[in-house]
Formats: sequence, structure tokens, C-alpha cells
Amino acid sequence: MALSCDAIIFDLDGVLVDSDAVITRRWKRWAEERGIPFEEVEAVQTGRPAIEVIEEVAPHLDPEAEIDRLGDEMAADTEGMEAFDGAKALLDRLPEDRWAIATSGRHRTATARMTHVGLPEPEVFVTADDVEQGKPAPEPYQQAATGLGIDPGRCVVLEDAPAGVASARRAGASVLGVATSTSPNALAAATAVIPHVKALDVRAEEAGLRVDWQHEEQA
Repeated sequence: MALSCDAIIFDLDGVLVDSDAVITRRWKRWAEERGIPFEEVEAVQTGRPAIEVIEEVAPHLDPEAEIDRLGDEMAADTEGMEAFDGAKALLDRLPEDRWAIATSGRHRTATARMTHVGLPEPEVFVTADDVEQGKPAPEPYQQAATGLGIDPGRCVVLEDAPAGVASARRAGASVLGVATSTSPNALAAATAVIPHVKALDVRAEEAGLRVDWQHEEQA
């Protein structure tokens, strides 16, 4: 299978950076310290802005104060974090004006993670600090496409979370689900599902980019 597009927009955690251990560790500690069952956090946190998760599971707390502290802890914790195999090679092959990142993480956390694992920072980098409505709203991917100067319909998005898949589809982009942190079935709304970014083969052509993949599961 293959898709043609003018640009690729990546989610960060679960797609380019394997940060699942850090995210789980920090959310568990946050929940324990505030007497909130971690299961309630786990059920809603994947792929969504942390402040929205806090507002949902702990409406009695000050979300701005909580996100400042949690954000500092997330940015500082890098134990066990690494780039997914093939992520850097893929980004290095892409023209700088043909890829972007749209993440639900805050800017300082996202940049700290990319620096730690040795990934290049994109020219267009949309974080939770840049949008009014995070995923699953379409704004993150709409904003990334606008920053690239490319119609969302000519973009392919790589996403590991159902909320991110919904965001990209609502923006009008094609979506490849990346089944690293959730099951392929949970990503069924994607155009197709791949196991990891190393399964991709991206080539620049006169008409744009050709995105091929192996071992896919059709949605």
C-alpha cells in the first residue's frame, strides 16, 4: 500500500519517541499524591493535553498549578526514554519544509525529549502551548498544515492514539496509526495501521512524497 502527499505530520510520543515508561511513571505518581485512582487517569490520558486530563479527573484542583508542576517533572524525567528505531533516519531523509510535529505535550517537555534522544527539531512544531483546543479537536493538525503552507488533505499524519487519529481525520488528513502504545483495533479509524515508523519507506518525487509501508493492517 502507498499514499501520495505533500508533507508528513508526526505525533511525538509513541511515534518518534518511546516515552511510555516516563509518562506512566509520572502520571502514576501524580495520581497517588492526590488520591486519585490511576485507572481513571489511564483511561483518558493517552494522546490528550495533560491539562484537559487534569480538568476531567480532578476538577477540584487548580489545573494551571498542577500542569506547571507535572510539566516540570515530565520534562526532567528521561530515564528509559529513547527514539524509536528508524525515527531519526526517517526525519533526516525528509526535506525540512515537508514535515512537522503536532504533539499534545507542552513545548518544554517536547523539546527536552527530542534533545535527549537526538532527534532534529522541525521548523513547524505545534505543542499544547500553541492551541486553544487539543486533540481530538482538529486544531493541532490544522495549525501544523498551515505552518507548512500545505492543505491538510495533502498531508499524511502518523499517530499512536485514538484521540490523535480523530484529530487528524477531522482536519482532513490521511492517517497512519502506529500501534506502539495502543492496539491496532483502537486505531481502526486510521487509513491503515503500522507497527512502528521503521515500517515506512518515504521517497521524495516530483509530485511530492510517496509513503509506502509494510505489515499494515487495513482499517
